[in-house]
Amino acid sequence: MTGVPPGELVLAEHRGPVLVLTFNRPAKLNAWTDELEDRYFALLDAAEDDPDVRAVVVTGAGRGFCAGADLQLLQAVGEVSEADRTRRRPRDIPRSLRKPLIGAINGVAAGLGLVEALYCDIRFGSPSARFTTAFAQRGLIAEYGISWLLPRLVGHSRAADLLLSSRMVDAEEAFRIGLLDHLVPTGSVVNAAVAYAADLATRCSPASMATIKSQLSNDADGTYADSVTRAEDLMLQAFRRSDVVEGVASHLDKRPPNFPSLPVRSSDVPV
Repeated sequence: MTGVPPGELVLAEHRGPVLVLTFNRPAKLNAWTDELEDRYFALLDAAEDDPDVRAVVVTGAGRGFCAGADLQLLQAVGEVSEADRTRRRPRDIPRSLRKPLIGAINGVAAGLGLVEALYCDIRFGSPSARFTTAFAQRGLIAEYGISWLLPRLVGHSRAADLLLSSRMVDAEEAFRIGLLDHLVPTGSVVNAAVAYAADLATRCSPASMATIKSQLSNDADGTYADSVTRAEDLMLQAFRRSDVVEGVASHLDKRPPNFPSLPVRSSDVPV
């Protein structure tokens, strides 16, 4: 049905400590299907506990990042039963990745494709990057947590504008309002994202980055005082790890740090 073998719906390429994942339905602007999702999530799951992977970059093949859900599949959505809607795993699995997830937005990111871009920790965009929520124009609602994510990036009224109008946002505006963190005016947006991810992978502690990601998520709706209290406990845990000794020593010795990889999720070692 997709025209692409299931094992090739998302391509995986190792560039040193960075894993590059590429949505690979270019003829359909990488429109989302259950098969593509299964492949993407399986690759993220494998990357989670791969000690050789310290950061992940996700992009799209061809002219698009992801055009959202495949509209041919949506034609029968009214016939979907409650049992059909039961998911084996949550769709926001990318947000739970302990390692940095960097989006390289090379073209249109629409609907669910925009949501997937927002699940990334940091977004790079090429001049051809474009964004639309699309939901209201399809008779849908703000899906998959975008009504929580978008206002925290661009503010309430801008989020309302983008969600209610479904208008297309170009790369320049996306950068100005905060949908993009880095606009890459020339050259490959993937190469720029990989260079950034490689810098994180070689210069920053994997345990520190995993903890910081959890802090950003856990503190989003709490108070400043609660954030400070949790940080005090996490700081004491950090002092007990070898990463602090190595981070300080490498800085004083003027050499690259040699931080250990993250423990696997079954480990009792706290991160």
